[in-house]
Amino acid sequence: MIVALACLSALVAAVIQRVTGLAFVLVLIGPVVLVYGPVEGVTLAVLLAVVASVFAVPSAWGDVDWPRTLWLLGAGLVAAPFGVLVTGVLPDAALLFLISGMAIVALLASRLGGVVSATLRGRQGAVLAGAAAGFMHASSGLSGPALAAFAVGDRWEQRRFAASAQIIFLGYGLVSVALRGLPSTAAPEVLLLAACTAGGIIAGSFVVRVVPASVARTVMLWCAWAGALVVLVRAVLALLG
Repeated sequence: MIVALACLSALVAAVIQRVTGLAFVLVLIGPVVLVYGPVEGVTLAVLLAVVASVFAVPSAWGDVDWPRTLWLLGAGLVAAPFGVLVTGVLPDAALLFLISGMAIVALLASRLGGVVSATLRGRQGAVLAGAAAGFMHASSGLSGPALAAFAVGDRWEQRRFAASAQIIFLGYGLVSVALRGLPSTAAPEVLLLAACTAGGIIAGSFVVRVVPASVARTVMLWCAWAGALVVLVRAVLALLG
């Protein structure tokens, strides 16, 4: 039953990723951390995000904005080792609080559009946002909020941003997997989760034709808030225990 929950979460997260261009880890992080713990859960989420990006990149390739993508990707790759370092020194309770906090900040990021627009713009904004995104991806898998904030500040056209984000996620993910290592979960279970992720991306390519993006975003937000709150409750329990 627990593994089934993780598989269902990976499937739903992948569908939403394909429809909206974002939020795979944001939707997945709560269930996988609940099932596998903060370190193993994030390691699994980062690996599955790579699988999702690999399947999403072919259809997005033609719309990639390469100049912005390369600046964001380069800055993030430099910052990623520091994110892994943080996960190695924090106790479980602190790491759970960090993960839930990042998820909540991600969900509130859209309200900060006016604040971030003056700073996250142009090449300097890409470097700042990329560094923050790379650190967050390596430590928690949650690089989406910093990238979305830059997209708002730099007035990045949504279709090109969503396509470019797949390349960025793939780059961050590969480096994060190399730094964190592979999950310790049994290989058949990891393969099952990867298959559900790939299936979700494929299914999403059909769903995107019939489901309005606004509906997908609403589902994404409900799933992500539930996941963030579950991790937060677990952090409190770990602290009390």
